[in-house]
Amino acid sequence: MFIPCDRGGGSAVPDFKGFTLLMPAVSVGNVGQLAIDLVISTLDMTKVGYFYTDCLVPMVGNNPYATAEENSTELSINAEVYFLPSKKLVVLQIRSPFIKNKYRPFCETLLSWVKSSKCARVVLLSSSHAYQRDDEQLLGTPLRYLLTPDLEKAVGGCMQELNWKEMEKVAAYPGISDTDKVLHIPGGGITKLLFTESCSKGIQMAVLLKFCSEGDNIPDAFVLVNYLNEWLQLIKSEVSTSNNSTDPSSQWKIPSSWRLLFGNGLPPALF
Repeated sequence: MFIPCDRGGGSAVPDFKGFTLLMPAVSVGNVGQLAIDLVISTLDMTKVGYFYTDCLVPMVGNNPYATAEENSTELSINAEVYFLPSKKLVVLQIRSPFIKNKYRPFCETLLSWVKSSKCARVVLLSSSHAYQRDDEQLLGTPLRYLLTPDLEKAVGGCMQELNWKEMEKVAAYPGISDTDKVLHIPGGGITKLLFTESCSKGIQMAVLLKFCSEGDNIPDAFVLVNYLNEWLQLIKSEVSTSNNSTDPSSQWKIPSSWRLLFGNGLPPALF
């Protein structure tokens, strides 16, 4: 459920009609969440509310996008909503893992909000285990996309022009039968469930994902957000994802919270 921020003078609900909702899946390497951080920080998006749910582990912390001491003490929680009217973009950032067996209730609540807020489409940034790719997925780019049937009609041609590669279906019974194919996104968290639910409910959704491994996933986040930018043109950037390269002069702004991704350095007293 969406709860608007109360910044004094009431708490009017922003109008999201016709907007694109951008959000991450909590997936391997947290790549989607890191990519969302880059979008929010670079576009200097305004926080307009919270997505209240009991499906995520409770969490509270300081402002991850602090730019000065004055706004560094603002509190952030596990699911927040940011807004940029000029680009008709609304972003849901998720900062904590899901509670066991809560995937489906979360998907139902989220898609209900998408319909009630009249968002035009949803773009889900995700990732999948690189080591579980099949032979076909080992070839070419590590980036993939999926479109629900309703969105395929609207933007399918654009994906063809971009020369993007659709996520392959894999054999349901490897080594026994190759005729039965299923969508398999290991390490993708809610990705598959949210996508299939969107298909059945007639919601326009795109999934953009990258095959990766756990570790320092900052480079993966840059690759994924550049992939997104090829389509939505959120910033002007000369970046090619066809060969999995990132532009070192990228215009994406790294948020202040990334300094703490790997904790503090080792105390000198240890030595």
